[in-house]
Formats: sequence, structure tokens, C-alpha cells
Amino acid sequence: MSSANTGSAGRRVLVLGGTSEIALAIVSALQAQEPREVALLGRDGAALGLAAERLREAGGPGVSTFECDALDTDRHQAVVAQAFDELGGVDIAIVAVGELGERAGLPSDVDAAVRSMRVNMVGAGSLLLHTARRMREGAGGTIVVLSSVAAERPRRANSVYGASKAGLDSLAQAVGDELHGKVRLLVVRPGFVRTRMTHGLEEAPFACTPDVVASAVMKGLDGRAHTVWAPSTLRWVMLVMRLIPRPIFRRIER
Repeated sequence: MSSANTGSAGRRVLVLGGTSEIALAIVSALQAQEPREVALLGRDGAALGLAAERLREAGGPGVSTFECDALDTDRHQAVVAQAFDELGGVDIAIVAVGELGERAGLPSDVDAAVRSMRVNMVGAGSLLLHTARRMREGAGGTIVVLSSVAAERPRRANSVYGASKAGLDSLAQAVGDELHGKVRLLVVRPGFVRTRMTHGLEEAPFACTPDVVASAVMKGLDGRAHTVWAPSTLRWVMLVMRLIPRPIFRRIER
């Protein structure tokens, strides 16, 4: 059986954005089923080390770390290759690269906004593409891409974040269509998740925790969906949001 058909049973897990609380919750849920070999890739070596130690303490037989910044796209191919070689291939890859940035329709700091767009779309997209190529050349597998409900219809309150996530979301869906039958792309659209990134912000309706997202991902891995929502109610909320006429939609300030 190729790793493209193993669902949540894949033993070799690569996390791109290795300190993401949501991604680590997904790995913990996978490890609760059975031990996994895990590679964490991220920019902060110290934080990666702490995350790796927690996974080892939770019963992970082997956790390796690789330092690489999402913006350092020239190194992505080489670092992804190192991680694949360390694991002996990848069954499940999790793309969890992103930053929230300034919440404003027209950011006051344009340079910071451009950086956020580069991280969320260009950096994350580069890592996704290099990972997808390696998995297509190997035994296949599944790539989990952490998108956002904000990608469905970016609002004035989060224009940069929503637009950059929309770009990544579209790329993942299109790559998933291209690689159908060989590499599966599972796009995850969480709503407001209580993490370090959202600490101090006013919670949106249907706020949830990383564990709730992880549970939705586990169901998605063992199902046939190409897109999952966390919580699942947001699928219908966003269906309504897409239908709101623009003159009314632009009045939504949050």
C-alpha cells in the first residue's frame, strides 16, 4: 500500500512550521494512536528544540529538527530534502507556516504587511511545492495545509492575512487537483483558534482550541474530504458569508 492511502496511519511526519501550536496538536493526536517519526522545520532553533523534547516525552521514538526561515526560499529545497532523507520519506506533511500581522484594512506599516504576505503565501507556498514534488517522486502521501476561514472571503479587518491565506489555499487546492491519486492535499480552514498568535485579541464567534482543529484533521485524514473546517459549523457560516452582497459585506468591521 502506498503512503498516499494510509490516512492517519502514516508513520513519518514532517511539520513545516514546527513550533505551530495547531500543528503540534495534530502530531500529538497522531502519536496518541501510535508512535511516529517526526521532523520539525522552523526558524527558531531553541523553540524547535523545546517542541521536539515535548514530543519525545509524549512517546515519540524519534524527533529531529531543521532550522529554516520561511522567507529564505533559496534554502527550502535543500532543507526539505534533508528532512525527507532523515525520515526515509514522508507519509504526512503539515504546512503550518504563517503570521497574523497587523489587523487593518489598510495597514499603517506597509513593509510589515508585505513581509506577512511573503511569509503566508510565498514562503509557505514554496515549502508546499518542494514537499509536494518530493512526495510525488516517492511513495505519495498526504499534505495537510493550514489555511483559514479568512481565505474564503477576506474582510476589511484582516485584508493582508485573509488575502495571503487565500493565495495559499488556492495553490493547495490546485496542486491537490494536479496530484490527485498520488499525493493528497487536505486543506484545513480553522476559525479563531486560541494560540499565542491570537493572544490578547477579542475572540470571534465559534472560537476553538488547537485540539479541536487536530480532531477535525484526524477525521479528515481518515475520510475522503479535500477541505475540512474547524469547527465544522463554519462551513455553513462561510457559505452564507460568500453570498452577502458587497455593499453589506464591506460594513463588517471585524
